[in-house]
Amino acid sequence: MGWLDYVWLGILAVFQGPELFTVLGVAIPVTLVMILMGFLLGIAVGATPGLAGPMAMAIALPILISIFGFSSDALLPVMGFLLGIMKGATIGGAVPAILFNTPGTPDAYMTTLDGYPMTQAGRSRKALRVAHFSSASGDTFSDIVLILCAPFLAVLVERYLDLPEKTALLILSLAFIAAVIGGSVGKGLISLALGLLVAFVGTGEDFYPRLSMGTQTLAQGFPVAAVVLGVLIVGEVFRSLEDLWHEQRRTGAVAVPVQSGDQRLHWADIRRMFPYISRSAVIGTVIGALPGIGSTLAATLGYATGRAAHARKGRSPAFGEGAPEGIAATEAANSSVSGANLIPVLSLGIPGNAAAVFLILAAETIGGFNPGPSVFRFTADAVNPELVIAFGLFTCMMVANLLNWTIGGAFMRTMGFMSRIPKHILLPVVLLLTLTSIYVQETRMAAIWFTIGFGVLGYVMRRLGISPLPFVIAFILGAKLEETARQAFAATGGDAWFLFSSPIAALFMVLTFVVIAASLRTPKETNP
Repeated sequence: MGWLDYVWLGILAVFQGPELFTVLGVAIPVTLVMILMGFLLGIAVGATPGLAGPMAMAIALPILISIFGFSSDALLPVMGFLLGIMKGATIGGAVPAILFNTPGTPDAYMTTLDGYPMTQAGRSRKALRVAHFSSASGDTFSDIVLILCAPFLAVLVERYLDLPEKTALLILSLAFIAAVIGGSVGKGLISLALGLLVAFVGTGEDFYPRLSMGTQTLAQGFPVAAVVLGVLIVGEVFRSLEDLWHEQRRTGAVAVPVQSGDQRLHWADIRRMFPYISRSAVIGTVIGALPGIGSTLAATLGYATGRAAHARKGRSPAFGEGAPEGIAATEAANSSVSGANLIPVLSLGIPGNAAAVFLILAAETIGGFNPGPSVFRFTADAVNPELVIAFGLFTCMMVANLLNWTIGGAFMRTMGFMSRIPKHILLPVVLLLTLTSIYVQETRMAAIWFTIGFGVLGYVMRRLGISPLPFVIAFILGAKLEETARQAFAATGGDAWFLFSSPIAALFMVLTFVVIAASLRTPKETNP
């Protein structure tokens, strides 16, 4: 079988998979329906301040698994739904930023700088059209780069990296994530160490469980969903509820600007914005391919470079005063991160952001697909099912992009009402849905208490300026790191210096120390 055969099998896995229903005798595959539902849900979630794509993915994952089960046929529908949420939430986040000056995420703050002034000037519909076109363009570019680069990178890793090199690469990736996320490299390393500590509870090669303190509950280890959802979702809900407790209620009627002028997006507008979109798409794709950096930096750099180019040309209005180019530069940058973030996931098995964490969790929970270099192992004589799934995921992403271009803009413009949902009603609902989804998957009260306990930990970490994302990624990769290190130690004949046994492994370890040392000299803002 050649590469084109695998591409075709991946497409067929999506379009000729298990059917959900028939319309006029035409079978509608369940994967396509799940992509559409996830995409629409993602836009609604992104348009709601206080919610985010990873939060919806976290709640949906246990429910989806309870519906579809653990068979291999469940992989593409479940992951298609999660990919739809991820892409829909990316474009939906521009809605509250433009209409109500309320950034739902840190990277959406840059959209408010020009989006809300356009709304005040009566051009909110045009601002939303600019945001949609720029977001869809950046996302499509990023997905194309993903499809081209992920197999190539995976082949290089599989060909040139042995067990010591892979162990050193995992350590480098964890150090890089700890260094670039959070208020300081020290806080990042603390978060990382806590994640590894929790991952090692109740696990190991020996029959006697580790760190269980003699209790049967801890001997089973912590449920993955309880840890991840507790730290990422419940901790954020606790912090938001406390913020609401201290925030004074705002009163007064909301002034609704009168729409005026031409609200359509013309070819002349696209031609004027194209340099800003293309520049930001490249910036976002490069940043997204590096694990742990995220879309906030991409949005900031995209906006800053666009503003500099805009100022040199002397165009009016300027950035920050309602320039459509400002929206285009920001949205193209943060949207192009989403596809590129899956490059380290599919080629190395290393999640770089919260959305990628839940894709990894779905693959591990269902089974039959292990993200990493082995996915793209080409076999001419036998079918590699993981490679078929990979091309099926690429097909899902392109289908979601098609939905983005066709119905995304229209649906996005109808989601303005989501921004008006009071947070004191929304957050308890999110908490209830999270705990319910945990119980659906685990069906034991200990998992609920674990979730609440890790939620408290996530809350404390946020209040101390410690990002929970290194904790979660270290928890996910902890077992993989230990297994690889054990195998590398055994393969090198018990060499204690196996991480420095080859030039490539030694280079990765040196880069680990360089990344940490360089980050110690550069103070960063907290990005929880």
